[in-house]
Amino acid sequence: MTDDKNIHELNKKFRGIDRATDVLSFAFRESDEPKILDADFEILGEIIISLERAKIQAEDFGHSLLREIIFLEVHGLLHLLGYDHIEENDRIEMETEQNFIMEKLGIGRD
Repeated sequence: MTDDKNIHELNKKFRGIDRATDVLSFAFRESDEPKILDADFEILGEIIISLERAKIQAEDFGHSLLREIIFLEVHGLLHLLGYDHIEENDRIEMETEQNFIMEKLGIGRD
């Protein structure tokens, strides 16, 4: 969790986009990160969420800050799993997965 200033800097440095964003995902599988030996799990990467942006979006969408943070976490996790939303078909697939996960978590648009 961070603020708009920090996520703006990260977005500019790593994606070349000079503005704040709501969530960034950095997948470890696509980088030169070392493997964790003797682990029973895999660390997929990092998810960074701007609390400032989440608060604004929660207000704009008319739901709770908690719901927005969970949505952004799900969105970031799907990116770590290889989903994207640049192409329309990919966007539809990712949105379907987001909705499925949010429903399974029992989190609707309150």
